[in-house]
Amino acid sequence: MSDIKKIVLAYSGGLDTSVIIPWLKENYEGCEVIAVSVDVGQADELDGLEEKALKTGASKLYIEDMRREFIEEYIYPTLKAGAKYENQYLLGTSFARPIIAKRIVEIAKAEGADAICHGCTGKGNDQVRFELTIKAFAPFMKIIAPWRIWDMKSRSNEIDYAEAHHIPLKINRETNYSKDKNLWHLSHEGLDLENPANEPNYDKILEMSVTPEKAPDKPTYVTIHFEKGIPTAVDGEELGSLELMAKLNKLGGENGIGILDMVENRLVGMKSRGVYETPGGTILYKAHEALETLTLDRDTMHEKQILSHRFAELVYFGKWFTPLREALSAFVDATQETCTGDVKLKLYKGNIILLSTTSPYSLYDAEVATFDQDKVYNQADAGGFINLYGLPIWVKAVLDEKRKND
Repeated sequence: MSDIKKIVLAYSGGLDTSVIIPWLKENYEGCEVIAVSVDVGQADELDGLEEKALKTGASKLYIEDMRREFIEEYIYPTLKAGAKYENQYLLGTSFARPIIAKRIVEIAKAEGADAICHGCTGKGNDQVRFELTIKAFAPFMKIIAPWRIWDMKSRSNEIDYAEAHHIPLKINRETNYSKDKNLWHLSHEGLDLENPANEPNYDKILEMSVTPEKAPDKPTYVTIHFEKGIPTAVDGEELGSLELMAKLNKLGGENGIGILDMVENRLVGMKSRGVYETPGGTILYKAHEALETLTLDRDTMHEKQILSHRFAELVYFGKWFTPLREALSAFVDATQETCTGDVKLKLYKGNIILLSTTSPYSLYDAEVATFDQDKVYNQADAGGFINLYGLPIWVKAVLDEKRKND
């Protein structure tokens, strides 16, 4: 440990990283600890962070505003891919980790640091996401993961340590949920949520949303415009990525949209129960999926649906900076060339109801699809098509019958 004299810490000011600064100072004699907080939309969680970091032993704190890059370089590629881990989770924590870790590596290099430290537990996915990114950009950098080596075995132990060292915390033993907040989502884990039989106390935990019961009794209508798979306007108003995300989070949250209670399979193998709030993101996924039904041909859509599962796994498993993820993104970008148009939705008490979809690149031909008389489709052609399409089935049935009678 004596060769480590400067450590850059991924710092959120939450329970884990609050106790890590003094722990590093105690266990790495004479080391300097530089804290780095990457702003991906934590909002008020960043308040008072510099004072707290310095008081607990950090030499300085970087606060890096990466919100726009987070949306445009991580969220939008995942949205365009339609990626949902295990068909539900919209990857809010998963794709936040690569951008945070990449920026921390850049600062560690600039500072001449000997090591990078993170507060991820040895049971979780985030340790993998952080460390794979560090390996991608600083393959020889030492990594310190206190949760894998210190004597503390629980969040309760951490609170004991914080109290003994007079470290201020924003939580107590009764509100000690493990949370992750950014401009895309808020996750809740731990305490009573660890038992899947327990109904979540939504009135206690929700921050971005209200429950459907508390949503307005009248619907909210919203129209989203996409250009090549990227949302650019809401209700006819052109918005930047940050402003658009804030507007949809507000609309979704007010209408009880995007609350997910899920038991998922972590990368390390265990099952984990979490509650997620993703109001604006859930609206965007619904709208984007609707637009693709008009603009993608059948074979491309079906192939994209298959690959979206793989894309989601790569993101969830921390493999953002890999050739395969980049190759899949290249495929996705090709499919989005015609994904331009408008989607109108109705938001009502937790529900998103599709009202209309239009696109200048629509592949829907009303004359071909109509149940009324038309002049472009010869229904008699279907007979020959079915005969050829079903030929293997027909041949097998004939031969089986023949063998049965022999």
